[in-house]
Amino acid sequence: MAVQKSKKSRSKRGHRRSHDNLSLPVLYKNKINNEISLYHHISKNGFYKGKKVI
Repeated sequence: MAVQKSKKSRSKRGHRRSHDNLSLPVLYKNKINNEISLYHHISKNGFYKGKKVI
């Protein structure tokens, strides 16, 4: 079992945890039908990049 030699400081702990935060998903508003969807995803009505896919 791995055991650390000495206690990690608050600064080092903070540096390690700095990338653990969550970010909000980026939303895309379609200019043709003013529909909101996620980037690289098909909207509810079947549009992708302003074109009808489904």
